[in-house]
Amino acid sequence: MGAVAKFYSEGGAWMHPILAMSIIGLGVIIERFIFLYFKYNINAAAFMAQIQKLVMANNIDRAIKLCNAAPSAALPKVVKAGLTRANKGPEEIQNAVEEATLEIVPVVTKRTTVLAQIANIATLLGLLGTILGLITAFEALGNENVPPDERTKLLARGISMAMNTTAFGLIVAIPCLGAQVFLASVTKKIIDEIDHYSVKLENLLISRLHGGSGENR
Repeated sequence: MGAVAKFYSEGGAWMHPILAMSIIGLGVIIERFIFLYFKYNINAAAFMAQIQKLVMANNIDRAIKLCNAAPSAALPKVVKAGLTRANKGPEEIQNAVEEATLEIVPVVTKRTTVLAQIANIATLLGLLGTILGLITAFEALGNENVPPDERTKLLARGISMAMNTTAFGLIVAIPCLGAQVFLASVTKKIIDEIDHYSVKLENLLISRLHGGSGENR
């Protein structure tokens, strides 16, 4: 911890905003991981296989209850919207599914791109600290009124500030970018599943209507 404290203190004042970016970035990573993996995600293939069986058996109520069993997951919300219009016309079914999709997609994608912005800010803050540190170092070299030993200390302080802020900015930025790529892939998977299975649900419900399956009760 002593080396870490020394590294941080020698970086100067610009280490504080970079630290703030790291805290915000960590919070976003944890929040998005929990929501994307444990709240919005679901085994889409298995879920839709059950929905298909229930719809083909004309048991819409059971299919809706199955959606209610996973109230936080993204796909069941879209599927439920279509199922509640199962006995309406094709246009109403499609409109319900599209409306639910438009509502859920922004929720799923929320804050994922923030990580890239945090990484950019951390990098720029590190670069700013580097420039100011080099300015301090050059001023020390050019100041002939300062004793040589004091000039050496100022030079070392400026170089430490320049190097440490750059390093800290990259230490924060690289994990944020890595997490952004990872979470974006999970987000894309959920959205692709919604797009794919919502179309399958529409076709299934419309085929049911055209097949004359009748009421679901």
